[in-house]
Amino acid sequence: MTSLLQWYRDTTAQQAKVLWAALLGWALDGMDIMLYAFALTSIQQEFHLSRAQAGWMASTTLLGSALGGLVFGFIADRHGRVRALIYSILAYSLFTAATATAHSAAELLIWRFLVGLGLGGEWAAGSVLVAEVWEPEHRGKAIGLVQCGWALGYMAAALLATAILPTHGWRPLFVVGIAPALLTLWIRKNIPEPEIWRRTQPGNAPDLIQVFTRIFAPPYLRVTVSFIALSSVLMFAYWGLFTWIPAYISTSVTEGGAGMSIVKSTPWIISMQVGALFGYTSFGFLSDRFGRRPSFLIFVLGAALCVPVYALHATSSTMLMLIGPLVGFFGHGYFSVFGAMLAEVFPSMLRATAQGLCYNVGRGISVLAPATIGFLADRHGIGSALASTSVLYVLAAGVIYLLPETKGRSLA
Repeated sequence: MTSLLQWYRDTTAQQAKVLWAALLGWALDGMDIMLYAFALTSIQQEFHLSRAQAGWMASTTLLGSALGGLVFGFIADRHGRVRALIYSILAYSLFTAATATAHSAAELLIWRFLVGLGLGGEWAAGSVLVAEVWEPEHRGKAIGLVQCGWALGYMAAALLATAILPTHGWRPLFVVGIAPALLTLWIRKNIPEPEIWRRTQPGNAPDLIQVFTRIFAPPYLRVTVSFIALSSVLMFAYWGLFTWIPAYISTSVTEGGAGMSIVKSTPWIISMQVGALFGYTSFGFLSDRFGRRPSFLIFVLGAALCVPVYALHATSSTMLMLIGPLVGFFGHGYFSVFGAMLAEVFPSMLRATAQGLCYNVGRGISVLAPATIGFLADRHGIGSALASTSVLYVLAAGVIYLLPETKGRSLA
């Protein structure tokens, strides 16, 4: 255990502060976006939405995040990683709280799109910030810890939903989403811009057209397109699966679900996210030791095996508790590859824009995922719909071979 933790004990004060700022920002990002997943059934009932229509609401947030990743990524390259991180957290916090004011499906659609802008931007700024202050041999571990924030945010959303939804309804749940705004005060005071950005950017920042021209031209064209393809496949699988898992657990067995209430489902959802915590962290250690690609293959193929078993056969509390953590472990850990590999491919003046583009275009394409799974669930049962996502994990295992192995690369 001592050797496992020694890498963190050797960090500088700046590295530790950056790591915790990005981790907390990502955790609160995850909490805000997953509040909708837990409120999904209540929102469906109030606005008389089908599962497919409710899925489109979630898709709107993903579409906003695609645009937000690009916008805030460019802000991060041109005006600073820390400034972009602050703006993005403020955006998703304020608009999540504003979601509580929606009195029609159209209003809800607008607020969820605006929430997405900040959500997409936070990852683009935060992951680059971490990558640029950590040395190559520990970059995967640091990014893996940042990704753990998503699981912590998911668990926080589950606990808030359990405490608030049954007695107060879904609107107060979204009001709590303004809390992340407080984090920006600490970030502004304690986090400096990374040295590599200060050294390369002042007076040399390209405009957006120049950035796009370079990202979509050799030598970056192939990796840009490949990363977009990889992100698209994984995001479609992830959002199709995890947007609907709370609803799957609370859906009756006759409709293909596990048959639990939202309150009873919380321990099983949290156990899945504990698995995700170990998945994110393990991926970081494995990728720094054995490489990004081999580690990625372990996780996506593991997800392809676990998801159908969970969706089609885990109808008892015992099976949910046994298989859920494995779905969390394999179904989340692979995301740790993006923060490290993307940073190791692109230079500083393009890095945040490229990361925001590649990661969040995938989110944008995945806008079809929640609605697609909802459509399939209406016709074939929610369990069968969730199981279908395993095909996409197998496809991702093939796409990773279009990308170079980047373990140990220093940043340019």
